[in-house]
Amino acid sequence: MELFEAIRRRRTTNGAFLPDPVSEEHQRLLMELAGRALSQLNSQPWRFVLVEERDTIDRVAAISGSSMTRTMAEGTFFERYKPYFRFSKAEMDERRDGMLFDKLLDRSGCSHEAGVHEARQLLMNTLRVPQSLGEENRKLVAGSPLLLGVMLDRHEYREQELSGFYSVFSMGAAMENIWLATTELGLGIQFVSFPMETPGAWAEIEGLLRVPESLELMAVYRIGYLPPERRRPAIDWTSSERKRPSQYVFRGTCDTPQQGWDDAPVAGHIEPEATTS
Repeated sequence: MELFEAIRRRRTTNGAFLPDPVSEEHQRLLMELAGRALSQLNSQPWRFVLVEERDTIDRVAAISGSSMTRTMAEGTFFERYKPYFRFSKAEMDERRDGMLFDKLLDRSGCSHEAGVHEARQLLMNTLRVPQSLGEENRKLVAGSPLLLGVMLDRHEYREQELSGFYSVFSMGAAMENIWLATTELGLGIQFVSFPMETPGAWAEIEGLLRVPESLELMAVYRIGYLPPERRRPAIDWTSSERKRPSQYVFRGTCDTPQQGWDDAPVAGHIEPEATTS
């Protein structure tokens, strides 16, 4: 696959994976490509743990599902991230960023004020929507043949120093390499984020993975092969829109947005898939 095509087709997988184990060859390739990423002074601050053990995956899945249920029931998820939620296609077309939660609305029966107005939150809780979504999240994680824990060396990752910024920047570059490689290999990948939203849950994950004091667990991802036919899952959104160049590119100084690129054809352009982030 050409590099430009891989970048344009890169996506987050919100649905289920095939049950097939991720081959050792592909796991090794992902790790090699991650290690090829740039890093400040060639510090290579990243560390990775590959998890295939079924018991560990099931326990992480249970933590993730219960964390989603809690954050949804308490309304903290919607409150924390409401600037990024879009509840109509017109709003998405205008902003061209964030996530369009069209299917979540169908499931909850709530309007665009879901999670903000107390009555809407009460309705979701009465209908047990948080419990339903949490269980589906648990199943998605549990059905993953591979989990990837991403860590930073605490000697490099010092938050109040420039080395901390450099480390996070380098980790992002390594993860982008992995993400693009999954696109090439027919794999899907998704951030297991809800344990980070709930107090105490992330510490449980660290304990399961036996993360030493010398390392900081930064993220966990689920990885697996994609089925040939993918249906939109119950927990889903669309985010294929991207800002126009005039919305994020400036010319000369930040006073002058770039003009003339918004509608110009791009060589080798590929339309994005329906759901991506």
